Amino acid sequence: MTKLIFKLQDLDNVTAVIQQYFEGLHQGDIKKLDAIFHAEAVLKAPGMRRTKSQWLDLVSSRQTPESQSADFNYRILSVDVVNHQAMVKLYCPLFEHHYIDFIGLLKEDGQWRIVNKMYDDL
Repeated sequence: MTKLIFKLQDLDNVTAVIQQYFEGLHQGDIKKLDAIFHAEAVLKAPGMRRTKSQWLDLVSSRQTPESQSADFNYRILSVDVVNHQAMVKLYCPLFEHHYIDFIGLLKEDGQWRIVNKMYDDL
């Protein structure tokens, strides 16, 4: 018999954070994104590292997919939740790119926050 290693509510809460992430990306809403990222989150791509504030500055300075009438085609590809940690694999089409994001989350003080984002273009 397998022990249940997460609560279904945690899975729901993680997917709600990811939905807010998708909406924030699509709308360029840095307040929405800021709320779901831990203050010390790091964003990483091959050959590139950014702090959360550097990334939010970039998001705020570019056009948004929504303003370009881009389709909302973001997808959760997989979710793993183990106790107070989660890893989510995402498909994020942004502009001419097709990113695969690996989003690491931790549940601290009762809230799920993104602590790490790794991504690369297909």
